[in-house]
Amino acid sequence: MLDRKFVNAKIMDGTGAPWFRGEVAISEGRIVDVGRTVAGEAAETVDLGGRVLAPGFIDVHTHDDLAVLRDPTHAPKLLQGVTSVVLGNCGFGGSPSTPERHEDLVRYVTPVLGPMPSGVWHEFGQYLDTLSTSPSSVNAVSQVAHGAVRIAVMGFENRPATTAEIERMCALVSEAMQAGAIGLSFGLLYAPGCYADRRELVAVASAAARAGGILNCHIRTEGDTLLDSLTEVMDIAEAAGAPLHVSHLKVVGKRNWGTIGRALDLIADRRARGLDVTCDIYTYTAGSSTLLSVLPPWVSAGGSADVMARLADPAARERIRRDMEGNLPGWDNFAGMLGWDRVVISGVESEANRRLEGVNIETIAAERGQQPIDCMLDILLEENARVTMILHQMSEEDVKAVLRSDFAMVGSDGIPLETGKVHPRHYGTFPRMLAHYVRKERIMSVEEAVRKMTSVSARRFGLAQRGLIAEGAWADLVVFDAEKIQDIATFEDPRRYPAGLDGIYVNGRLAAQGGTPSAERAGKLIRHRCACCGPQDQLVCN
Repeated sequence: MLDRKFVNAKIMDGTGAPWFRGEVAISEGRIVDVGRTVAGEAAETVDLGGRVLAPGFIDVHTHDDLAVLRDPTHAPKLLQGVTSVVLGNCGFGGSPSTPERHEDLVRYVTPVLGPMPSGVWHEFGQYLDTLSTSPSSVNAVSQVAHGAVRIAVMGFENRPATTAEIERMCALVSEAMQAGAIGLSFGLLYAPGCYADRRELVAVASAAARAGGILNCHIRTEGDTLLDSLTEVMDIAEAAGAPLHVSHLKVVGKRNWGTIGRALDLIADRRARGLDVTCDIYTYTAGSSTLLSVLPPWVSAGGSADVMARLADPAARERIRRDMEGNLPGWDNFAGMLGWDRVVISGVESEANRRLEGVNIETIAAERGQQPIDCMLDILLEENARVTMILHQMSEEDVKAVLRSDFAMVGSDGIPLETGKVHPRHYGTFPRMLAHYVRKERIMSVEEAVRKMTSVSARRFGLAQRGLIAEGAWADLVVFDAEKIQDIATFEDPRRYPAGLDGIYVNGRLAAQGGTPSAERAGKLIRHRCACCGPQDQLVCN
């Protein structure tokens, strides 16, 4: 007896091949048969009435590391059709940690990952064990974050690491890989990642590569010096012998729009020369990050008290003003490239400033009778530097160019804030791909879009036997109406779930139907195995 049979389905199998009318049978969490017709009786037969049956979408760029623990329903992603998430991106992660540096780690990750739990995971394996014993509605695979590793070893010190410190960082990366991390992520825009030199970065990337891990990079700059930053991480990956994935590939600032073609050519050239390099992108022209990242990197050095002292110090504020007006070499001056009207407060901690959420810095400064720089610094002071922002920074044509590229896949980069005007990508990235870029803009077929959101992502991030509708694959499936699927979330009203998704199945179990999550928590933690064995769904090597 089969567990479930889908009939009258428009099957898009994740390979990019044209859809076909057929049936799919599942049993014990896996797909056991696919064809025009499938033999055998099932405990439940689901007539899809000609709707699409596709593999569940895979969000390759998330900051859901703590969100899946805080709320295992994980509705913002699940109700988009996402059945698997990749954690540990941009150098942000909740582990490893040390007692001495734990508060530094909390300061680092809270604006991006949300509140830290009361417990502490000193070892990365402890964090994975917690994920394993706290199942959510979605599958998860995690990278180890270089930012967390560097904080554990040397905090926010703005200097090159010593040989001994590099050796300790490499040991932490190796331990994480042995525990089941899929790879290592850099956040070279952010402190402390931006303080690391090439020697350190090659060493830690090599530690991940020796265990078969991927190197995933938020590159140092994405504006005026995008090409230099892209070249830097490709050179590091080559030196380390690591496959490379570039996070949210884009070019920032109107004066730079159109140069994304040169970035894509750089990647294509390295691929032709043998470097295994891919990228992801979200389906919006606005990004989101911490407001602190608008400031020059030196501001974030040291502990929390050091940062707050600089924000309040007249001399330091004057230096910040000079740097932002003069543009430091090798630093993305977001405000200078975009203008303060494109820098929007999305999340604050205090109720006193809640009214600022959804308002741009230029408007807030005018209301306060301040210059925008002073206004921004005061907001950071008032909020203990824990402020997130939305940057309206990219061009639609550049987004389309990356989405069309052969080596791109889709990631939301959503920041799972529990309050505030979050970026709508946390609720709408994947339906928007199908509604806006496929149905409206017609930049690719539905089948190709599904491929970029499923099998390409599964293959890149070690989600074995996922991302396809094929015999033997795990039954992560999504049912949607290709003519009705639609993102509803907006910048003004971001916490709205999409329309047009009818059923979502994780490991063969019904996780959501008709826009409502079920009580099932069928998601699995997927651990990477060592290089000799390849990625699998369970860690079996010692």
